[in-house]
Amino acid sequence: MHHTKNRQQILFGIYLFLYLFFAIVLVIRQPFGNPPDEYNRFLIPKYIAEHGTLPNGYDESIRIYGYGFSYGFQPILPYMLQGYTMRLVAVFTDSQTALLYTARSVNVLLGLCMAIVVWFLGSKWFQDRRFSVLFSFLVTFLPQSIYMHTYVNTDSCCMLSIAIMLYAVTEGLSHDFRIRDCVLLSVGIILCALSYYNAYGFILSCILLFTAGHLHRKSKLIFDWKNWLKKGCLISAIVLLGIAWWFIRSALLYDGDILGLTSRDQCALLYAIPQFHPDTRITWQNSGHSIFDMLKNSDFLNTSLLSFIGIYGAMEITSTIWMVVTVILCCISLFLLATPALLSASFEPEIAFSDFWHLIQYIFSELMREYGANLFLVPLELIAIGIAGIINFCMHIYACLSLGSLANKHRLGFAFLAYLGFGVAKEILLFISSWIFDLTGLNLDFNLTLNTAAQMHIALLGWLLFTIVCIAVNFVITNYILSRHLNLQ
Repeated sequence: MHHTKNRQQILFGIYLFLYLFFAIVLVIRQPFGNPPDEYNRFLIPKYIAEHGTLPNGYDESIRIYGYGFSYGFQPILPYMLQGYTMRLVAVFTDSQTALLYTARSVNVLLGLCMAIVVWFLGSKWFQDRRFSVLFSFLVTFLPQSIYMHTYVNTDSCCMLSIAIMLYAVTEGLSHDFRIRDCVLLSVGIILCALSYYNAYGFILSCILLFTAGHLHRKSKLIFDWKNWLKKGCLISAIVLLGIAWWFIRSALLYDGDILGLTSRDQCALLYAIPQFHPDTRITWQNSGHSIFDMLKNSDFLNTSLLSFIGIYGAMEITSTIWMVVTVILCCISLFLLATPALLSASFEPEIAFSDFWHLIQYIFSELMREYGANLFLVPLELIAIGIAGIINFCMHIYACLSLGSLANKHRLGFAFLAYLGFGVAKEILLFISSWIFDLTGLNLDFNLTLNTAAQMHIALLGWLLFTIVCIAVNFVITNYILSRHLNLQ
């Protein structure tokens, strides 16, 4: 046991060393402004370093040339950390390169904290230590993940906050949300709320999980209102203490606009040049084209496919087809590794893992015994489901945004409601389909005996068919609304 613990500590040290090595190399090697929009993001920590105060979003020195607005209207906690650290370093040197590296290094440290949290999160989610380590390395070292921690942005802090929230919820669900779990969850919510609006969905998810954690089944379902209120009030109080100052500041500076988003749009209307002005810039929509025309005639689908794997630099460095092939092969390999460990009751790791080649033989023989020749169809079916799922997700977002665009105000809010509505409708449809199938099978005395492979293929193909139907529904909704209701034809 002691020997195993030492090996885990050594592996943990190697894991952190590799993260710091690759992150520092990227920090030093990347030219200033090469990462997406780094130049405009850097204006805020630079302002804080020079003046020692937080900027007004309308301040000319932080406005983005051409577009007319600034990032100062949105939460800027990471920029504050970077700016005041730069201000401290500026006492010893006035080198602009040193100040840039200082700002980037703050994100490297945030990424290091995230890597540590992810390591312990993996140990909570996976009993098998192999999968725990694999999870940690994948989350930390996927190129698009480690890249986010090596330039000036708010995304790095946001990713750390998500890891903290997930860890706190995991611990809370296991231990009935102890005080320390509630405090840790509050810290994660504060970091998220003060870093990135787009990640607020994770806060909502944690609230739902926190609520579900107080629902207990004894003789019947019982909701623990007392502890839910007590611990919920504790979390709320800590979060309000941590974030209220920012939204009060926004309300005072921007005439009651606590989020700053309306003021940001007004700033763009005032200072944007004609090419980028919201009222005059040329878009597919105001050019009279439908959403289908945009998808067919622009490079949007190609760029989306490439960015699913990763686009780096100033949106110029794309991953090659070999990376796509590598990802697919890794997914197939993980499937082959996971299946015997999860499905085979006779799996004996102390025997199988004594030799890697014997392990491969063991896995293949177990799968062939279970599924026979049908085994070779499974990766193809999984790839088809994955591709269909990506397309469905994109079309689902488009459908929600098109529904939201029908509103005169609060379009994102209506789009979010549409997203929730689609989710509810999907679950109801799945439930009704399952109920009808069970009822039909019962009434028709449907007692066909299917082997494991046949059941697996039916399940995979059924899910693929359902995904294709969802794609068709989302496409029809998007095309109809944007083409007819918005008069884009």
